[in-house]
Amino acid sequence: MRNLLTFVLMFAFVGSVAAENLSNVARDLKTNDHVGTNPGTADGREGGDDMGSAVVIAALPYNDTGNTSDNTNQYDAECPYSGSTSADEVYSFSPAVDVVVTIDLFGSTYDTKTYVMLADGTIVACNDDFYPDYVSKIEEALLVAGTEYFIVIDGYGGDAGDYVLEIAEYTPPPPCNIDCGDDENEPPLIPGYLDAWNGGCNSPDFGNPFQVLYSAHDGHLVFCGQSGWFDSSRDTDWFIVSIGEFGMIEWTVDAEQPTNIYQLGPEDCDSVGVVQNETVNPCVPGTMTIYGTPGEYVWLWVGPSEFSGPVNEYNYLCTFTGLFPVSCATEGISFDGIKSLYR
Repeated sequence: MRNLLTFVLMFAFVGSVAAENLSNVARDLKTNDHVGTNPGTADGREGGDDMGSAVVIAALPYNDTGNTSDNTNQYDAECPYSGSTSADEVYSFSPAVDVVVTIDLFGSTYDTKTYVMLADGTIVACNDDFYPDYVSKIEEALLVAGTEYFIVIDGYGGDAGDYVLEIAEYTPPPPCNIDCGDDENEPPLIPGYLDAWNGGCNSPDFGNPFQVLYSAHDGHLVFCGQSGWFDSSRDTDWFIVSIGEFGMIEWTVDAEQPTNIYQLGPEDCDSVGVVQNETVNPCVPGTMTIYGTPGEYVWLWVGPSEFSGPVNEYNYLCTFTGLFPVSCATEGISFDGIKSLYR
């Protein structure tokens, strides 16, 4: 789905993430329900409370653990949330040569925020939520030789607790290329595109079009689609499949860019939400298992996890097993037309 809409669909998500965004525009979906649930145990450290007492990092890679709850609130950065009153832990690092680093807080037990700043307070890099449990990771931060940088372990709102820190030189992944043709048959993505094809609930002006994916006689289907973004909006593809005789569909997706895949429900644009989700990283396939009654139809969703910058269109590859077999090619259809197929 590629047209820029004036409305946003926001729905509750079943799981550790508070909510998922099904629309084609980014929105703040974060809540405070989780804050303060994992404060951990204060570690009584003296150093690292501010720049003057920062823990010095001599070399990379660097690993450490700690707890921020007995520190004080000294700093904050907007990425995208500001107004934090959380306690901070501060490290300093002065690289001998230019280096691109990854700063990873995976394994921390509270809603973290981490950022890199200069002595004058200039923010060099920042991240609030990278992982589904609100833990932070800065993937690529360029640090210039001979400059002192301060790495701050902070929190969202007033949240504090146990953290795990790993700082290492960034190693870029190999390029991901999926050459699989075009089974989606959607027009190419261009600036100003208006989507009349498989935009689902994001395309009310075109009758909420879905794409129905049919299987051959054995319930198996391989499908190649395209997604991407432009003008700060993204292509969200909405599909309908039917559950086969064994009551279970296996859906595996590979993609050239970070991509979210969702099972949705109920099948109503006014109340639809995320039933389950999976994040697919470039050339790292993800699989979702969908259960239901044989013959029951299911809504599926595919779209970029992040989207910004110039036009970017990329391939994704879906492999299905356990579909209800119908001898027909994939096609686009309105939801009213789909409902008539399964009555």
